[in-house]
Amino acid sequence: MPIRSSSLNRQIHKLGARLHLAVLSRTRSQGPDQPPSTAEQALREERRLLKEAQATRQAQARLPKAKVVKPAKPAKPPRAPKAAKPPKAEKPAKDKSARKDKKPSRADVLTKKAANAEAAKKADRKSAKT
Repeated sequence: MPIRSSSLNRQIHKLGARLHLAVLSRTRSQGPDQPPSTAEQALREERRLLKEAQATRQAQARLPKAKVVKPAKPAKPPRAPKAAKPPKAEKPAKDKSARKDKKPSRADVLTKKAANAEAAKKADRKSAKT
């Protein structure tokens, strides 16, 4: 928990106000030449002690804080190396000429489509595409 140095500020402030009133009442009634009363001396002493306590708290707050030491994690055992995979068998190369026989090229498809459209125009009955 942090050290509270500000908790003394209010006490010092209130005590200073009481001391000020005591000094004013003494100077007005007896004059400034008179020595301070015992109550005034007690207030001064108490204020001085509070200021010293505040200074020690502030000095203690400036000191480095103790850091929490984290426990060390246990070391994991080293992993066993993986076995090497056997090389894959080579596949025979695919025949590209066989694929062309199965599937017509894009140019062939477009020419066939255009020819079908022309045939549909020439036909007596109109198709849905034209």
